[in-house]
Amino acid sequence: MASRRSSSGFFGWLIPRRFRSGPIVPVVRLSGVIGISTPLKPGLTLASVARVLDRAFTFRRAKAIALVINSPGGSAAQSHLIHARIRQLAVEHKLPVFAFVEDVGASGGYMIACAADEIVCDPSSILGSIGVVGSTFGFEKALKKLGIERRVYTAGKHKAMLDPFLPENPDDVKKLKAIQSQIHDQFIALVKARRGKKLKGPESALFSGEYWVGSKAVDLGLADQLGDIRAILRERFGAKVVTPLIAERGWFGRKIPGVGGARFESLLSQSGLADEIVSTLEARAIWARYGF
Repeated sequence: MASRRSSSGFFGWLIPRRFRSGPIVPVVRLSGVIGISTPLKPGLTLASVARVLDRAFTFRRAKAIALVINSPGGSAAQSHLIHARIRQLAVEHKLPVFAFVEDVGASGGYMIACAADEIVCDPSSILGSIGVVGSTFGFEKALKKLGIERRVYTAGKHKAMLDPFLPENPDDVKKLKAIQSQIHDQFIALVKARRGKKLKGPESALFSGEYWVGSKAVDLGLADQLGDIRAILRERFGAKVVTPLIAERGWFGRKIPGVGGARFESLLSQSGLADEIVSTLEARAIWARYGF
């Protein structure tokens, strides 16, 4: 018992034997639309991944951290918050970070991938989409046909800006585009800071919002190489590398799907079901941009 405590700490005997020898690279999966959550399928937010990231970076004897990313993007703020937390932990614990993009690492998903020191992808992965998008609908003509009068009361000139039930105001659109431009500039600056001289090709293409398959993304410097997590980590750390998957779990080892998950009964209510449908459609639309 004494030898176990000296080599692995007081609770070292609780660590599975496969984690006691060989290099360890904890794996964190970051999958889904960023920021958009539904009761049955929570999205990626800083709140939902913070504890998992903390556990991964403090894993005993870790040599690096592997992020498995499969996200078409979503909230710009949540994407940046997750990116920043990964960088903070990497610097604090002095650990290299590898990002492995599966189907999609685009828009906010690519921003998170840029938190890694190296980005690896499959030849058929989708990467890029360094841009900002917003969309809505216009229902004012439908209201007229139905004989419905829209009444909006606000305190503040622009409080009802871009209301889909009111006619579009050119000044409101101009304000929205100005905000999008600022966020886009921040995104570009982040990619340049992280990828630096690795980037190849004209900025007019790289930062146009266009996206590419993995092999082309490597040519453009958006990713470092093609490969998969097992092959790359074995190449870097040897055949005995251990890659434990770090996941948020509750009592009795049951996986927690998200932070503060809603009760199933709430889905049976009219409002809960409606919210679930709308959120699912929004998430589906974001995935559909990349052919998924």
